[in-house]
Amino acid sequence: MGAGQKYHLEIIPGIEVNTDISGSEVHVLGYFLAYQQPAFQQTLQTLRAQRVTRAQRMVAKLQALGLDITWERVRELAAGTVGRPHVAAALVEKGYAESVADAFNRYLGHNGPGYVPRYKLAPIDAIRLINSAHGLPVMAHPAGIPELEQLLPSLCEAGLAGIEVFYGEYEPDTVSYLAKLADFYHLIPTGGSDYHGPGIHPTPLGARNVPAESVARLRASGQERRRAPAPTFELPPYR
Repeated sequence: MGAGQKYHLEIIPGIEVNTDISGSEVHVLGYFLAYQQPAFQQTLQTLRAQRVTRAQRMVAKLQALGLDITWERVRELAAGTVGRPHVAAALVEKGYAESVADAFNRYLGHNGPGYVPRYKLAPIDAIRLINSAHGLPVMAHPAGIPELEQLLPSLCEAGLAGIEVFYGEYEPDTVSYLAKLADFYHLIPTGGSDYHGPGIHPTPLGARNVPAESVARLRASGQERRRAPAPTFELPPYR
C-alpha cells in the first residue's frame, strides 16, 4: 500500500487453550468470544496465574541442573503472558539449545528434565469454557493428535465448531484429509499461521491463506449461538 493509505482490518477476539489427553496435547481455539464477561475473565486470571507459577518452577528446575537462566530474563522475553516458549527462548539465548524446538526436545518436553505439569484441562473443558463466553471452539493444528478420528465425536457432541485445515506448513495431502474430516463432522474448516513470535514458529505472520468463507461461517455460527443463553463453566479441580 502507498504512503498515507490505511489498512482495513477486522480484529476477531480469540483465545488458545492448551489441554491434555493421554500422552499428548490438544490445543483448542476460541473465536468471536464475548470475552468481557466477568466469570470468563476470572477463569482466565486463574489460568494465567498458574502459567506463571509453572514457568517459575521450570526455571528453578533448570537452574538446579546448572543452567544459567533467570526468571527475570524469561519475563523480559515474554513481554506479557509467559509460557514454555519463553523459557525455551532463554535457553537458546544462553546457548543451551540451538532453537526453541531443540530446547523443547532437550529440556521442556513431557519427558524433559525441566518439564513441569500444568493445570490439566481436558479438551472438553476448553470447549465448555469457550462456549460459556458464546465463543466458537476450534481444534488447532490437529494432524499430529493421536487417534484424532476417535476423539472427534465426543468433542463435536460437546460443542466443537471447527477444525484447523489450512494450517502453517501443512502439505496438500494433509489439508485434503482434514477437509474431509471437517465435512464429515460438519465442522468449519479454519486455519492460520500459528505465529507466536520471531523464531518460535516456522510460518511467518499472515503467511497461510484461509478462505474468507471460513470467517463468514464462523461469524454466522457465532451470531446464532449468541441467541441462546451461554452455559456456565467451573474449572475442574487441580490434578
